Amino acid sequence: MNSQKIRFFRQRIPSFECIPGCHDCCGPVTTSSEEMARLPRKSAAEQADALENLSCPHLADKGCTVYSERPLICRLFGTTPALACPHGKRPEMMIDDAIEQQIYQFFKETRQVLV
Repeated sequence: MNSQKIRFFRQRIPSFECIPGCHDCCGPVTTSSEEMARLPRKSAAEQADALENLSCPHLADKGCTVYSERPLICRLFGTTPALACPHGKRPEMMIDDAIEQQIYQFFKETRQVLV
C-alpha cells in the first residue's frame, strides 16, 4: 500500500533543474522506513559523520548518490514555498497544494527514520 502511495506522490511532485554541484537542501532528513529500505546502508560512522556535518550520508563530491531513489522529502525541496530553494530555483508549476498536504499526512501516518 505504501509503495503505491510513494509512487503516486513521486509522479505528482514537479521536477526542475538544480544548480549543478549545489547541495544546500541536502541535510539530515527523515523518511519512511519503506523509502529508507530502497537506499544503500551506510555505516554508523558514515551516519554520525553526516549528522555532525548537518549533511546527508548519501551526498558525495558530485552530488546525491541516490538521486533516482531519493526520498519524498528531498523531492519536495524547491517545489513548495514551505521548502523553497535558497537560490530561487523552482519548477514552472509548484506542487499542487492538495498533493502537498497528502504527502505531509503520509509523513504523519508512517514511521519516519533518519536517513
